[in-house]
Amino acid sequence: MIKQPQAASSKGHALAWLAVLRAEIVRRQALAFEPRPEGSRGPAWERLLGELRTPIEHWQAVRQQGRHRRVADTPTGPSRAVMLLPGFGTHPARMKPLGKVLQAAGHRVSDWGLGFNFGPSEERFERLCERVCTMARKEGEPLVLVGWSLGGIFAREVARLHPEAVRMVITMGTPFSGDRRANNAWRAYQLITGHSVDEPPIGREMSVKPPVPTVALWSARDGIVSPRSACGRKDERDLAVPMRCTHLGFAAHPDVAAMVNRLVDAY
Repeated sequence: MIKQPQAASSKGHALAWLAVLRAEIVRRQALAFEPRPEGSRGPAWERLLGELRTPIEHWQAVRQQGRHRRVADTPTGPSRAVMLLPGFGTHPARMKPLGKVLQAAGHRVSDWGLGFNFGPSEERFERLCERVCTMARKEGEPLVLVGWSLGGIFAREVARLHPEAVRMVITMGTPFSGDRRANNAWRAYQLITGHSVDEPPIGREMSVKPPVPTVALWSARDGIVSPRSACGRKDERDLAVPMRCTHLGFAAHPDVAAMVNRLVDAY
């Protein structure tokens, strides 16, 4: 007699949980299939297909690795503490080729410590801020933050709130300027994060330049993020440097690695 109410209660909880899950799925589907506003556009489909060249660029990076090692073996500047922040949907391991070049140049490289980047939340951002501030105290100097795509939004926001812990920010294909839908990933972003690109937990003023040296690397061949959005306006960054790579290739292209290394040395 006692077990029947308990069973009914368990069934009720399960049905309630399924109803909440179904509602959340419907809500995220609506976010994923939002129509693109008129006048808003990302890179053309030809550029998007060009992202398939990324494995070739990685292969080229491996071929040229020896040349970049020789360059990196003779550092031109002091050793710096550098943190690498991955792009949306990627793991820090994707940035290992870049990290190896910086390490070979004598820099102390770490990743952001949060695993896969599945978008921002207040809790994750607070953890990142704590990690950056803690590492800056441990290193005895502010960090260089290198953010790829969405990782660059994190980097800019950390530097804006904690400039004492950040030496400089380098963004790579980061959509920090202009239309938030000027890219081919905003629907996937909304589906996975569960919030609109217009109402992110962080980076609502993402075009505001951090009070530290800020360099934007962008590519006219980017098939994910609009080059205009990744380049930014003069008052939104200190320097914009054009690169020749796909969006997905930013993390491993040898020319990008060499440029990041030169920028870290210069600052």
